[in-house]
Amino acid sequence: MKSAGLLALPVCFAAYGVIRWVGRMDGRYGPGPDWQAAHLVNLVGLLLFVPALVALRRSLPRTRGVDAAVVVTLVGVAATVVQFAVDVVAGLLAADKAGMNEISGRFGDLPGAHLVFHVVGPPLLHVGLLALTLVLRLPWWSPALVLVGSGLAIVSLDLIPLAGACLLVAMLPLARMTRGEVRTPRHARRVAVD
Repeated sequence: MKSAGLLALPVCFAAYGVIRWVGRMDGRYGPGPDWQAAHLVNLVGLLLFVPALVALRRSLPRTRGVDAAVVVTLVGVAATVVQFAVDVVAGLLAADKAGMNEISGRFGDLPGAHLVFHVVGPPLLHVGLLALTLVLRLPWWSPALVLVGSGLAIVSLDLIPLAGACLLVAMLPLARMTRGEVRTPRHARRVAVD
């Protein structure tokens, strides 16, 4: 169950990208069923990820590096959940894209909201995942794929399905840890003295 929760994040992120891409094919993405479905799928992935990450943390040796990576990741998840929840509400309340932008803009105009929930917060999810792959000393390709996947989503939102696939492969070693296939991370003895 824990491994499924960890993998739900990249799978749902990729699904969000696919639904978004298909929804844009008619030139009218949001508000509407495609907008809501895409955002709700990603929200599900984010929410399933939280208990899985907390459970993973409990199964690892207690270190400042792992604790910091988990906290940064969770802050990023929280900010992203708020951002997507605002998008869902805007999609429900607005009659058109301009109305959605107005509703989202009102939220963004709250003191600090744009900075926290759009500029700084959501990227912390990717920074935390990268840090986690590094402090756990996962195979070199795991942090590399987190970087590539995160970068693809920045380059173009149309690349989100590929970004989700990169994150999925990057997180497979974490999922194996939760299933007990990797009882003690390779770094456990070394990191325990951090």
